[in-house]
Amino acid sequence: MKLAGKTAIVVGGGRDIGRAVSISLAREGAKVVVNYNNDDTAAQATVDDITKAGGDAILVKADATKMSEMEKLVSAAQNAFGSQIDILATVAGGMVARKTLDEMDEEFFDWVMRLNVHSAFFAMKATVPHMKEGASVINFASQAGRDGGGPGATAYATGKGAVMTFTRGMAKELGPKGIRVNAVCPGMIATSFHDRFSKDEVREKVAGMTPLRRQGAADEVGDVVSYLASDEASFLTGVCLDVNGGLLFS
Repeated sequence: MKLAGKTAIVVGGGRDIGRAVSISLAREGAKVVVNYNNDDTAAQATVDDITKAGGDAILVKADATKMSEMEKLVSAAQNAFGSQIDILATVAGGMVARKTLDEMDEEFFDWVMRLNVHSAFFAMKATVPHMKEGASVINFASQAGRDGGGPGATAYATGKGAVMTFTRGMAKELGPKGIRVNAVCPGMIATSFHDRFSKDEVREKVAGMTPLRRQGAADEVGDVVSYLASDEASFLTGVCLDVNGGLLFS
């Protein structure tokens, strides 16, 4: 229970990796605010699983691409668990679609940036004023942010690369206040993201190229987030931690 007594907000915490992050934080004792925007059923199931296991969690619907909605999310967290926020995980994001340069228009590119970059900025902007020394932010980047992504994923990869740079800049800015800011960079994790955007044969090929010879599991990413949020990682900040089974070293 290394996070006992702490309050955590998980932006995009209702399903897939976000669900795993929410459950892992709760298992370690954190009171978890599970944020979602679209999938009511999955998000409610995540909260139900936490509470059935004896954890403490609430569900808050809010759009991470809007600053006003992130402010509403923080207010809901404070109303439920008190004014101080100890942990923020910004899981929300997405590829939207695979598009080449010829296929992308301004509206598409702007939306991918808003979904992946603005969401992290809005979440931190709303939450950090309510954090104190010892607090931790874990942003979500991607292996794509390091290697440019697969075919048609350039906009997504660009956004995740920006999240990595944003994380490093915030680590420098907030370090003197005792607030740590890190990011995780998942590789091929078996989730609905890849069910939608990656062909089975591609996933099998990537798994075969990975030193551990498999895809990752969402729970494995969730446990990395709990570690980064804990005092066990007290001298880590500005780190963009790869979770990819050894496929890409940085």
